[in-house]
Amino acid sequence: ELDYLVGAVANPKKPFAAIVGGSKVSSKIGVIESLLEKVDILLLGGGMIFTFYKAQGYAVGSSLVEEDKLDLATSLIEKAKAKGVSLLLPTDVVIADKFAADANDKIVPASSIPDGWMGLDIGPDSIKTFNEALDKSQTVIWNGPMGVFEFDKFAAGTEAIAKKLAEISGKGVTTIIGGGDSVAAVEKAGLADKMSHISTGGGASLELLEGKPLPGVLALDDA
Repeated sequence: ELDYLVGAVANPKKPFAAIVGGSKVSSKIGVIESLLEKVDILLLGGGMIFTFYKAQGYAVGSSLVEEDKLDLATSLIEKAKAKGVSLLLPTDVVIADKFAADANDKIVPASSIPDGWMGLDIGPDSIKTFNEALDKSQTVIWNGPMGVFEFDKFAAGTEAIAKKLAEISGKGVTTIIGGGDSVAAVEKAGLADKMSHISTGGGASLELLEGKPLPGVLALDDA
C-alpha cells in the first residue's frame, strides 16, 4: 500500500488533481500545503470552504468558520496562484436552517449565504465544474467529504465525486481514496471496488501525502 501511494504521489500521471474536503482547514493544512507542491488542480469542499469564503469577504451565515485561520486561507489561495495550481472552490452551496437530517434546504451562490443558514454541501453547479476538472485528470487523490453525507439531503456532492471517480477509474485514471470519511462515502455508494486504490490508513496516508516520514517508512526525500 505504501509503495503504491509513494509512487502515485511522487510520479503521478498528469494532470494530477486532488480533492480535499472535511470540516476543518486546521486538520488539512499540511495536506493542502504539500499538495500545492505537487498537483495541477486542487478542488476544495466540505466545511472548510466557509473559512475560505469568509476570508474573501463573503457572507457565510452560520456556517462553520475557523476565525483564527482566515489569514491562512488567504495565503493558501495566494500560494496556489503563485504555483500555477488551479484552485477550485464551490460556486454554489446547499444550505440548511439547522444541522439536522430534516432541515429545510435550498441552493444559493457561495457568496451569499443568508443569516441563520449554514452550508452543508456543495451545489449542482459546483458538482458540474468539479466533474469537468476531474474528466481532464489522469491521477486523482480524494481525501474528505464534500458535505455532511451522513444526512441524505446533503450527500449529493460527496456521492457525485464518488461516482465520477468510479467512472474515470474505468477509463484508466489512477484514483486514490485516502482517509476514513472518503472511504466510508465510497463504500456507502457501493463503488469501493471501482477505485484504483483505497487507503484504509486514514491519517497515515495523509501524513504520507504531507511528506512526513512514517515510522518504519523511508521519508519521501525527493517527492
